[in-house]
Amino acid sequence: MSEWISDNIIEIFGAVTGILYVFLEIRQNILLWPLGILTSAVYMYVFRDNGFYAGMVLQGYYLVISIYGWWEWRKAVPGKGQVTGSKGNVVSVADDPKTPGIRRLDKKAALTCLAFTLILWALLWYSLDRWTDSPVPLWDSIITSLSVVATWMLTHKILEQWHVWIIANSIAAIVYLSTGMYPTAVLFIVYLVMAVVGLREWRKDLRQNYRSYQG
Repeated sequence: MSEWISDNIIEIFGAVTGILYVFLEIRQNILLWPLGILTSAVYMYVFRDNGFYAGMVLQGYYLVISIYGWWEWRKAVPGKGQVTGSKGNVVSVADDPKTPGIRRLDKKAALTCLAFTLILWALLWYSLDRWTDSPVPLWDSIITSLSVVATWMLTHKILEQWHVWIIANSIAAIVYLSTGMYPTAVLFIVYLVMAVVGLREWRKDLRQNYRSYQG
């Protein structure tokens, strides 16, 4: 057991920081972004070492967009942040002065996200299948495409990001279990559970803030 831990210590460390990242995400704590930078750097190495090249590129994207997300959340003006509805109208006022309010995804943005996901999936699948030795090019590209879109949604605090994460994490957990990446598989199972919790918590915050605004 100790030998296995020693052989997989970097992956285990990444799994632990990844769980802390999602916990901070649920709490809407801005510290999730610097922790995300650390987690992404670790997993760039882990995925490269296991032949998950799309996953490695995804972690590079996470690292960059974590810097953007940190900047975007810090832009919030001190005071109460707005929570916007599906048509862009203000539906409530957030109590946290440090972060922007939760938003809903409108139809136009939803269609754009769907189209981008499908195009990225096709491009990644073709590239991985043709030019790499990835063991699961189809699934690696699906996980990556969904995660790219979900992370962009997180930077803008869009509630529906949790739906995308639930799908992506479910697929990832099965794929990593099947390829023997057990610490990472456990991480994504935890991610899946926490995504369900996050969806519930963000919905609750949205309802509470809406009632506060109406009152």
